[in-house]
Amino acid sequence: MERNNVWFSYKPDQLTELERINALYKNCLDEGKTERECVKVAVCMAEEKGYRDINELIKNQVSLKAGDKVYAVCMDKSVSLFHIGTKPLEEGMNILGAHIDSPRIDVKQNPLYESDEFAYLDTHYYGGIKNYQWVTIPLAIHGVVAKKDGEVVTVNIGEKEEDPVFAVTDLLIHLASKQMEKKANAVIEGEKLDLLIGSRPLDQVEDMDKKEKEAVKQNILKLLKEFYGMEEEDFVSAELEIVPAGRARDCGFDRSMVMGYGQDDRVCAFTSLFAMLDTESVERTSCCILVDKEEIGSVGATGMHSKFFENTVAELMNLMGEYSDLKVRRALQYSKMLSSDVSAAYDPMFAEVFEKRSSAFFSKGLVFNKFTGSRGKSGSNDANAEYLADIRRAMDEDEVAYQFAELGKVDVGGGGTIAYIMANYGMEVIDSGVAVLCMHAPWEITSKADVYEAYRGYRAFINHM
Repeated sequence: MERNNVWFSYKPDQLTELERINALYKNCLDEGKTERECVKVAVCMAEEKGYRDINELIKNQVSLKAGDKVYAVCMDKSVSLFHIGTKPLEEGMNILGAHIDSPRIDVKQNPLYESDEFAYLDTHYYGGIKNYQWVTIPLAIHGVVAKKDGEVVTVNIGEKEEDPVFAVTDLLIHLASKQMEKKANAVIEGEKLDLLIGSRPLDQVEDMDKKEKEAVKQNILKLLKEFYGMEEEDFVSAELEIVPAGRARDCGFDRSMVMGYGQDDRVCAFTSLFAMLDTESVERTSCCILVDKEEIGSVGATGMHSKFFENTVAELMNLMGEYSDLKVRRALQYSKMLSSDVSAAYDPMFAEVFEKRSSAFFSKGLVFNKFTGSRGKSGSNDANAEYLADIRRAMDEDEVAYQFAELGKVDVGGGGTIAYIMANYGMEVIDSGVAVLCMHAPWEITSKADVYEAYRGYRAFINHM
């Protein structure tokens, strides 16, 4: 089924709005390079739109009614927003769900060491990455250091123009004949992704009895103490993430694309958030879930497998005076959801891995995937035909550009999302999102038109389902 390039259809006022949405989106990408930062951005924007912390309502025994807006945060890494509708909650919700974790490199718990007068941080990569893509590029450190006295120090180094940056080194081409013979997955091994952080030794004091051992490492510790009040043992209770340094940028002479880190899956997360916050009134309660840990299986207390969302719905119904276990189960079962995650954009440079008739294309609008998984649809939620028809109707009502696609050829590979987890409640779920070039690379590319259509499509879903 042929879908036209959506750029041909835009009127001047739509182009203005498109640029506004993309400018806001790029700013959110810059401010939200970790899960914690994304939650902070989402909460700040939500509070400006009148959303209130559910914990404060519980504490003060405040009742909820139609039109009220609340949010709930889980361990500063996941957040759910709810806009209470005029229909009873037990009739279900319209849910936009996306993940805010992205592939990266994490700092280990005992990371700091010196080797031949270089100081390094030992690392462990997170999610599916091509190791060789992360060498010789400017890197930043984001995260928190939690101290025993209860203080939590925020770390963000490498983003400001005056900040230092960090790097993972690579072997020079002149000596790399053996390295170049290796397979791509072995060119840079995981244990060689250690971060270079210094080379200057600690200044020696004249009356020192002996030369300081590991003087470069000691100098790093001196700087950490000076700027963050941090001791070496504080690394044990730190969460430090290594991400590409730099801001999201327009891409192309025509500025038609966005290049930035973490667009899988923050392109869906932020457009879902924008759609949620820009909706004035709803019949069915609308919900936006932004969760952690999807890239490693949605596990843990902040992943979609957690009971956090279910518990929050129970608290919500209790504040509305409607709580019962049966009503909570009904609210979940009768909900409809867009599991909003990115799709692989057709890349003519690598056409051999795509089945062109079933590929997602740039500038053709919001992408729907009836199923994901791999090979024989393994690990997939396979959406019902009737639900697909409802989705098509909702999109067409608001003239949203959309397309249906699969992730590459049948036996080439595959991927999964949070869709199957929410489908366990019995709700209708379908995967949807934005086509991305260079997915899981340090810098990913999206079409501004698709970002805009995702925002419009998520609004249509909230309003018409």
